Amino acid sequence: MSVYEYVGNLHVHTSYSDGEALHAEVATAAAHAGLDFVVTTDHNVWVNGIERSYGRLVLMVGEEIHDVRRRPQANHLLAYNVEAELAPLASDPQQLIDAVNEHGGFCYLAHPFEYRSPISPDLAAIPWVDWDVGGYTGLEIWNTMSEFKGLMRSKLSAVYYAYFPSRGIRGPFRATLRQWDHLLSQGRRVAAIGGADAHGTTYSLGPLNRVVLPYEYLFRCVNTHILTERPLNRHLDHDKPLIYDALRSGRTWVGYDRLAPTAEFRFRARSMTNQAMIGDEMARTGATVFEVQTPSRGDIQLVANGQVVARARGTTLKFTTAQPGAYRVEVYRGSGLERRGWIFSSPIYVK
Repeated sequence: MSVYEYVGNLHVHTSYSDGEALHAEVATAAAHAGLDFVVTTDHNVWVNGIERSYGRLVLMVGEEIHDVRRRPQANHLLAYNVEAELAPLASDPQQLIDAVNEHGGFCYLAHPFEYRSPISPDLAAIPWVDWDVGGYTGLEIWNTMSEFKGLMRSKLSAVYYAYFPSRGIRGPFRATLRQWDHLLSQGRRVAAIGGADAHGTTYSLGPLNRVVLPYEYLFRCVNTHILTERPLNRHLDHDKPLIYDALRSGRTWVGYDRLAPTAEFRFRARSMTNQAMIGDEMARTGATVFEVQTPSRGDIQLVANGQVVARARGTTLKFTTAQPGAYRVEVYRGSGLERRGWIFSSPIYVK
């Protein structure tokens, strides 16, 4: 089957909540960064009537929903394709997720693990804590702003990373990956997205004032790539269902595109005549052959049930097994003296 690849960002704030940019400005920054789509997700406000195409870019509107009365803050939910305001249900996470699904939408748990910065109460950790819920599509496994927040352990480190943010972007938190594998080992379908959590905020520290992590910079960093069954045509009514179907089905990978382009990454499986790509479920009719292809060299790992079952250094990995499970791919690249996360795929589910 032919597939078509596109890249976008799914966690963005505008001036309708705590961001600095208007929707048109977000679209302009995303287009300059080379994205195909962007979804704004303002806090507890669904902005109606603002979706449209901006040239080759499609701008859509979701929402980041949470209970504003909860202390400490927790359980932020990224809701997509709902077309209604569901924030009044935020005090009950399961009721909220159920309502998202009943409205024809789908949802991902935002920044499920976070680490607070001690330099400001505005930089508190906002993790997901109610893990007994179900019905969500997946996890936001890599949130650039969350990672940045955790780096600011002192005022000195805050200034350093404000001027050199790329030196702090290393990959998803290990706790997030462990929880993801735990959920997959229970037989759940749990897809992955990555987001900027872009705000465009100007931070001040003494005489220093700086826009930390501008929109366009973030849109060149951690993004979500999708595979669609038909090509986009840059018209909202045509493209929106295709994009959301890919996200709902888990035909996704998270790519740190500033480190190196992740376009043309591919992950496939076959068992006799049965074939699968990212997000698919496949029945075994014998041994299963997994094939991974990356656009440039990296350290490729095939992960099943939290265990690395195959490794390769280069641009390809091939592995044969008779074991069922949820198989996903991690790829790392060296940057300076450190190994950094590069590609993290949603699973292929082998039964």
